[in-house]
Amino acid sequence: MITNVRLADGRHVDISIAGSRIAAIGPDLKREPGVTEENGEGALVLPGFVEGHTHLDKTMWGMPWYRNEVGPKLTDRIENERRWRATSGHDAGVQSLALARAFLHAGTTRLRTHVDVDTDAGLRHLEGVLATRETLKGVMDLQVVAFPQSGLLRRDGTAALLDRALAEGADVLGALDPASIDGDPVASLDTTFDIASRHQKPVDIHLHEPGETGGRTMTLLLDRVEALGMQGRVVISHAFCLGDLPERARDALLERLARLRVALLTTAPPSVPVPPLKACMAAGVTIFAGNDGIRDTWTPYGSPDMLERAMLVGMRYDLRRDDDLELAFDTVSGAAARGCGFADHGLSVGTRADLVLLDAETVAHALAARPVRRRVISHGRIVARNGEGVAR
Repeated sequence: MITNVRLADGRHVDISIAGSRIAAIGPDLKREPGVTEENGEGALVLPGFVEGHTHLDKTMWGMPWYRNEVGPKLTDRIENERRWRATSGHDAGVQSLALARAFLHAGTTRLRTHVDVDTDAGLRHLEGVLATRETLKGVMDLQVVAFPQSGLLRRDGTAALLDRALAEGADVLGALDPASIDGDPVASLDTTFDIASRHQKPVDIHLHEPGETGGRTMTLLLDRVEALGMQGRVVISHAFCLGDLPERARDALLERLARLRVALLTTAPPSVPVPPLKACMAAGVTIFAGNDGIRDTWTPYGSPDMLERAMLVGMRYDLRRDDDLELAFDTVSGAAARGCGFADHGLSVGTRADLVLLDAETVAHALAARPVRRRVISHGRIVARNGEGVAR
């Protein structure tokens, strides 16, 4: 029993937990004999956070500072990272576990991570992250995306490796810029959807392609979603093109995205066009948020705190009203759960008991202040107190 907490609407309640589920929510719930009580001391209670897009296998979280001298192009970053990982002995298992635990202690109980699969490393990075998933089973739901960071068609053998990755435990098939990286969007998308269909797995594609190029690729992708009956099983990550297409072309794509239940992921970067948040919501498109990489060879930025990411969403989209900041929070909460397919998320009877207690008056205040998490509860168990993990 979690007593004396406040819901986002201001109501003071107790929350009864049976096993891993919320059994009751209400004021002054009846105390049953033998039930453990935890006094929430008036804290705001929120559902466990959801990280919709990160790269646990790449991180240098907790390692010495990496001096970034990489060139400006996407291909520069890809080549630099592959060289560094091959020569440094970077351990994706150790590093992914360190960052995943930091996410958990800050309130994230569900997470989708993209993991590099390529012809240099094979499935080595995937194996490390699958070990992290196993270690955290029962306290964090971790979806693993098999991701061809170097492209699908540029290196012979990549498609076969992705096929193996799905067979060996990856949950989702990733893809990357079919036109600008692979150079043949039709062949790239055909291969991607063939592998996904064979394994009956969802797809999550990185689409950085700008403007009309990105719009054409998105149209080809949506054609395949419709033809193959993959409605509700595809995410387009980044989707920069939706931020710089003419409004008429953009809105036509938004209508198809909504009808085919294809979700969008944004990291809300400040330096490139982004999908229009409120236009997406008005069209019925699920749009959610994630960090992308955190402290890796690509970027020195990022934090395993989804309240910070929600704040950055608010800043990128100029959200200032309290009700608008609640929309920003939803991108790392309910919308992210829907977009990734995480079931039983939320604060209602019957949902899984993933709760975050913190000192804030409202959701908007929580995003602005980002206080230390007093308690993190996952699967009905306290896993962190005051930002520190509780021994399992």
